[in-house]
Amino acid sequence: MIYEIKKYGEECLVKESVPVSEITDEILEILDNMVETMHDANGVGLAAPQVGINKRFFVIDIGDGVVRKIINPEILEFSESISESDEGCLSVPGIYKKVKRAYEIKVKYMNELGEVKEETMNGFLAKAFQHEFDHLTGTLFIEKISPMAKRLIAQKLKHIKRETEREHKNKENA
Repeated sequence: MIYEIKKYGEECLVKESVPVSEITDEILEILDNMVETMHDANGVGLAAPQVGINKRFFVIDIGDGVVRKIINPEILEFSESISESDEGCLSVPGIYKKVKRAYEIKVKYMNELGEVKEETMNGFLAKAFQHEFDHLTGTLFIEKISPMAKRLIAQKLKHIKRETEREHKNKENA
């Protein structure tokens, strides 16, 4: 099942997510649907808040043959080495800006089998993990860009927010 991806301006994107207390069949089904939704949208990651679910989990597929289903993640350590590269977001369509992130991170999370994993990630995987992790704290990547870059996209963001509000009104009137 393909979910609707929530867009900039929606309340669910700025809320702190709550931990998953138990991995149920419903959670597993949601994770599978999120992978399908992410692939359908040509994304590399998708967090639960992006589909309107206020829980601490996300999925990542960076094209390395491994689809990761991450539940209740923690970032334990950040490297001092920083990487800066363009990022985009399925919830902020059409905007790509440079974001600075730790090149390497040490993380702890539960997978879909309930196994607690602790691993070190670097490069693109570390960047994707940090991006999706931010969604769980109600933070969008556009909050991490330079002040000048924010000014450059201000009009686009207003347009996305107006579109989001218009879609909500149309759903309410339908």
